[in-house]
Amino acid sequence: MAANPEAVGEPQERVLVITRVFDAPRALVFKMFTQPEHLARWWGPKGFTLPSCDVDLRPGGVFRCTMLSPEGSEHRLHCGFREVVAPERLVYSWSWIDAEDKPGHETLVTITLEEAGAAAGEKTRFTLHQALFESESARDSHNKGWSGGLDRLETYLTTL
Repeated sequence: MAANPEAVGEPQERVLVITRVFDAPRALVFKMFTQPEHLARWWGPKGFTLPSCDVDLRPGGVFRCTMLSPEGSEHRLHCGFREVVAPERLVYSWSWIDAEDKPGHETLVTITLEEAGAAAGEKTRFTLHQALFESESARDSHNKGWSGGLDRLETYLTTL
């Protein structure tokens, strides 16, 4: 999916684009998004934990996880991988799973990782594109969640 939402006619108010530069090689950043042992250390907003996480990293494979909020509420996620191009790109569907095991509204997440920095391989430019949300408030909620998780990822990367 294109990084510029207007290029494909998506309504901007229902599209989330986040760009960050991480001080880590892109192969390492790719692992952070694809290996359960790493996801468990940073995934989710501040204060959330990831007690269960399964990743079948291949087109047609799935990523399932359960996040717990600081208050103890459970948030279950189901993603279906459409593209896996290590260490450059991940494309997957995203749906929250409700209490009756039914998926909610589906969005499409595209993560692109590019080498950045003066020396090739020392930093990674991360771009996330997620669309189409049902509403601006759903987009804003995901922006808050992703931003908190990416802050946690940035901190975790300094420990490796």
